[in-house]
Amino acid sequence: MRVDEFDFELPRDLIAQHPARPRDAARLLHVDAGLGDHRITDLPDLLRPGDMLVVNDTKVIPSRLTGQRGEATVEVTLHKEEFDLGWWAFARPAKRLHVGDTITFAADFKALVADKRDGGEVRLDFGLAGAPLLAKLAAHGIMPLPPYIKRLRSGHAGDNADYQTLFADRPGAVAAPTASLHFTPAIMDALELRGINHTLVTLHVGAGTFLPVKVDDTDQHVMHAEWGEISSEAAAAINAARSAGGRIVAAGSTSLRLLETAADDSGHLAPFTGETDIFMTPGYRFKIADAMVTNFHLPRSTLFMLVAAFAGLERMRAAYAHAIDARYRFFSYGDACLLEWSAS
Repeated sequence: MRVDEFDFELPRDLIAQHPARPRDAARLLHVDAGLGDHRITDLPDLLRPGDMLVVNDTKVIPSRLTGQRGEATVEVTLHKEEFDLGWWAFARPAKRLHVGDTITFAADFKALVADKRDGGEVRLDFGLAGAPLLAKLAAHGIMPLPPYIKRLRSGHAGDNADYQTLFADRPGAVAAPTASLHFTPAIMDALELRGINHTLVTLHVGAGTFLPVKVDDTDQHVMHAEWGEISSEAAAAINAARSAGGRIVAAGSTSLRLLETAADDSGHLAPFTGETDIFMTPGYRFKIADAMVTNFHLPRSTLFMLVAAFAGLERMRAAYAHAIDARYRFFSYGDACLLEWSAS
């Protein structure tokens, strides 16, 4: 499909710069046969007893760093860990970096440029991994907010909490699974009382999720791979809910992408550990997800293509036009949608 079919005009003042306060004050647009305006606190009543909510428990790491290569200032954003080989990162200015260069972030925190490839990417070897590296990032990094959220170079202290979900537990993401930013303990309690269970999966979201689609046709776009895991316990719980007639409701595009990667053609879910680069556009046949909670996404983005595949391109065009007219707040810190799957 042509990428310009996924374009739309968005007033800049609708791009949320901070989350709703409290989190569950966010609005929720229900996209089914029609459009319904709600609050995220209405979600338990919009779902059904027996439904299974699947949420991503990844935790965002402060992966944006500023350092020095000699006298030159270099900014890097880590986006994908190569186990035992360091991290791939987007660097600015990348053209001046060469394999073998050292970037100094602090007296006791440096990285070697171990590899380089097109697109402004370098592979950094910190000589550290696991908890020691996370401690250095916590001391010297800032939260990797997307570029449409405007901050000073030093970041904003409030984002350290605002850009983590209620479920954040397993460090490794460099972007938040933003649909889950709306969930609070009160909403989870209400879902449980309604007979709606939830289970956890992990997809370490990469910064590639924000990369613009630079080709004219979706068939030419290459997705960045992201690491994910579905435990045997989570797979069993999801399969049991589905067998009992419950719907599988993905909290966010990250959960949905992981579920669709691991499900077979009959919709049976297997435990999974590995990478996924699945790319869903209209015409994709969904195997397991019946509904999803998601935020409002950028024009021409892979995420808007995904929701168009899930709920139908014309429905999503109408939903976004309504959301703009009703002044919903857009993107990572914005409001939410509840999308019902459509075969059309």
